[in-house]
Amino acid sequence: MILRLASSAERLVVLAVAVLLALFLWFFSIRGAWAAHSAARGTAAGFERATRLEPGNAENWYLLGRYWQFNLEDPDNDKAIAAYRRSLSFDPRSAETYIDLATAYEGLDDIADARDNFLKAKKAYPLSAEVSWRVGNFYLRQGELDLAFAQIRESVEADPTRGAEAFSRCLRVEPDVKTVLALALPENPSVYLDIIHDLSDEGRTSDALIVWDRLAATNPSFSLGEIYPLINALRAKREIADAARVWKQSVYFAGMGDVGDPTGSVLWNGGFESPFRNSGYAWFFGDNMRSVQIQLDPRERHSGMQSLRLTFDGTSDVNFADVCHIVRVTPLGVYKFSAWVQTRDLTTDQGLRFRIQSMGVGGTPAYTPEVHGTQPWTEVEIPWNADAGVQEAQICIVRLPSDQPDNRIRGAAWVDDVSLVPQSAVQVNSTENVKSSGSSKSLAASRPSGSAKP
Repeated sequence: MILRLASSAERLVVLAVAVLLALFLWFFSIRGAWAAHSAARGTAAGFERATRLEPGNAENWYLLGRYWQFNLEDPDNDKAIAAYRRSLSFDPRSAETYIDLATAYEGLDDIADARDNFLKAKKAYPLSAEVSWRVGNFYLRQGELDLAFAQIRESVEADPTRGAEAFSRCLRVEPDVKTVLALALPENPSVYLDIIHDLSDEGRTSDALIVWDRLAATNPSFSLGEIYPLINALRAKREIADAARVWKQSVYFAGMGDVGDPTGSVLWNGGFESPFRNSGYAWFFGDNMRSVQIQLDPRERHSGMQSLRLTFDGTSDVNFADVCHIVRVTPLGVYKFSAWVQTRDLTTDQGLRFRIQSMGVGGTPAYTPEVHGTQPWTEVEIPWNADAGVQEAQICIVRLPSDQPDNRIRGAAWVDDVSLVPQSAVQVNSTENVKSSGSSKSLAASRPSGSAKP
């Protein structure tokens, strides 16, 4: 639309209106910018100047109230309350302002006004995790536990990251873990896992197990690595039975309950079907360890989808024992150890073998025969007896140093289907032997010489 003005007087009027409007906008923009600059200084003078420049701005009054409430050098709850109430006169639905006003009243021991403003905050923003949290903590301080737990539960439902802190705070006033879990926390796996992590780090395994049992009852789904703090804490306190139980349940919840292990084997993932490692009762190994490359190999396997390949680069007469697995065993238990090994151009007189040793009692390790050269998939078996008082054993893939000088090892070996199965005494064959796939052949069980320390 084109505005056509018939006279110069009309044009002057329009110009004057435009100039006035520009001056009006310029004035308010400059005033707003100056008020923001004053508030940004973070001082009493700055906030007060901002409220003078923009007396109808609720945010400036709110910031002034927070200054007086939380100023460490000269706090003044009365001034804070006055500023908050002025802010609410311009923005009566600010839950944040009601919360801080309630806290200021509580600081003056005016519990009635504090309660009233906490409830106003809840009404203004009923779905806010922060509001429910602050209201719940107010009730905790007043000893009104039922109301407190209800509000804290709402807060954690809205923001599960608050779960561990909520548990800790509620436990200070209600020492029964089961009561806190039932009343103050939602049935949320991530909440329970956060709590378990904190309790495990503090060594409070009894409480952690209570939370774990409640989590397990929900049939959760989570990654296996989530539970390693509890497993480690239980093992550190020698609560091995509970550690093994939690591990077995965790494997199921992580969807790794069926990795093809033989029935009864106490060693998990003996076929290396799962890539999970370096935690709990799983395999421990890196990718490269002292001139040995270690990797999962889907191209070569005795069964299943893959095996573990070890490639020796020929640079050293390496003393290798860097692929290990810890298992729970029964004191004086009788077991049969079994594994399948394949080798290709594996040089030197000391090839690949397995070492089994009770943990924590200084027992004598047992070794399988070594396998070197080029061999097809070959089953290695030995009987093994746990020592008295032992609860765990360690199984390692090892290569001992050669008895010959400067005998560097080169070549590759594959390992698959490792198992440790409990046996009755009459089932155990005391002869150590190796069975070749396709045909059986016996190898003498070799023990390390005194000079070769694993």
